[in-house]
Amino acid sequence: MGRSFDVTSLPGVTFVAGLAFLALYAPIFTLVAYSFNDANAISIWGGFSLRWYEAAWANREVQAATARSLVIASAASVIATSVATMAALGTTRRAAFRGQTFIYVAINQPLMVPEIVTAVALLIVFASVKVATGYSGLGYLILAHSAFCIPFAYLPIRARLEGMDLSLETAAADLYANPWQTFRHVTLPLMAPGIAAGAMLAFVISLDDVVITEFVKSAGQDTLPTYMLGQMRRAITPEVNAISTALLGLTVALLTVFFLLTRKRE
Repeated sequence: MGRSFDVTSLPGVTFVAGLAFLALYAPIFTLVAYSFNDANAISIWGGFSLRWYEAAWANREVQAATARSLVIASAASVIATSVATMAALGTTRRAAFRGQTFIYVAINQPLMVPEIVTAVALLIVFASVKVATGYSGLGYLILAHSAFCIPFAYLPIRARLEGMDLSLETAAADLYANPWQTFRHVTLPLMAPGIAAGAMLAFVISLDDVVITEFVKSAGQDTLPTYMLGQMRRAITPEVNAISTALLGLTVALLTVFFLLTRKRE
């Protein structure tokens, strides 16, 4: 038998992989390091200090933007996960049916088109609604983020359901459990890790979104990412580095939990 192919044995693979990781993570590590910079300049080191974290913590605009981001992300993740759960149940806990592929495409459509296209489409729709109703609150941002986050919540929930054995639900039905009892006591507990993972992924996507938020938001509705974008257009201080590092830490923490939850099903 011939020796199996091992890509790591090719000359230069380690070097190229190292360069790729360096290009990906060196800017992030630099950002984190300069968030502890004592100087007023964003990229000139002036010694270690926590002054910019303290400044960001005391900044009322940052506080308002952070609270707004958390409210929008929390509401959007709940709505998106609820819709994604129902969609996943409807497309997996039954026999294959005509049009199933089209439904998959429709649910995952936001993943397949540029985000700017979705943002423009939402802008047109919500602009018409604003004119007709006169309402210009956070509801538009919550609905926009929910629509965009549905496929991100759908994928881990669907993956969880596809890995579950239908015989457990069949056995519950054989023991005279009605559909609601079967769902509550068998299906829901088994799919709970997938739902939690989908909710966290939707929360992270909503929390980090810039393009859709920038198109849909009204005046005075800056989220944390759009506030930082606005700061980049004005005077830039290491406070932006501190905010970015805090946002990075929250995102990494949530994605770590997401990874651990999805790993349990293996």
